[in-house]
Amino acid sequence: MLGIVVIGIGTGNPDHMTVEAIGALNAADLVLIPRKGAAKGDLADLRRAICERFLENPATRIVEFDMPVRDTSGGYRAGVEVWHAAISARYRHLLDGETGTAALLVWGDPSLYDSTLRILDLLAAGGLAFTRRVVPGITSLQVLAARHAIPLNHIGEPVAITTGRQLATGGATGTTTAVMLDGDCAFRGIDPEGVEIFWGAYLGMENEILISGPLADVGDAIVAARAEARAANGWIMDTYLLRCAGESASASASHSASVPGSPSRSQPAE
Repeated sequence: MLGIVVIGIGTGNPDHMTVEAIGALNAADLVLIPRKGAAKGDLADLRRAICERFLENPATRIVEFDMPVRDTSGGYRAGVEVWHAAISARYRHLLDGETGTAALLVWGDPSLYDSTLRILDLLAAGGLAFTRRVVPGITSLQVLAARHAIPLNHIGEPVAITTGRQLATGGATGTTTAVMLDGDCAFRGIDPEGVEIFWGAYLGMENEILISGPLADVGDAIVAARAEARAANGWIMDTYLLRCAGESASASASHSASVPGSPSRSQPAE
């Protein structure tokens, strides 16, 4: 029977690959690498670099394919559902007749705001028989906190993880809110009084950008840096943490790698 292993590969630095992930990669008979167009060629390049560095099994085949493009002209949820169905159909075409183990290399961790596992549910519902294994990876939130040298939470306080779309409609939740998938800088719509932000883009990559400080002071700098980086690279992946300013948060912020109000560009840790 076909086996599918979903491998979390971290957020942009091949050093994020765990020992378990490297072992799963080398145990695969087939590795699928999605191409998302020239503008997002870096994403395929990273997967190729991981295979070149860690794949030592000469029997493993690497197959590249063009990822279907999501139609953004209609409603968000309906567009995502159609897109997922198209990806599932592409996987079915690629995996039909396979009996070994196929590896899917997922940015970050497969459990956190990634739809690969849901797409595999569609694949199974469509009649393709396979077993499933998931290898966890380093998430963007872990790298964000590490780069700014801060803990995610205040002592005894929860952390809410949400999206920019939800932040725009419901605001921040609790004392600490981690925000992902925010293409519109939704933090501009909340009251900045007493709020600190820790933002990072291209986390783990050579063109990593970090900005932190009081939201009222650095919000505009983040918007400008994000627009500039997206224009220069053709794509952007970013995430940020909003937290109520307090003694523990202020102490941690003093150790951040960023200078409040100005973007800092840092190299991935060696």
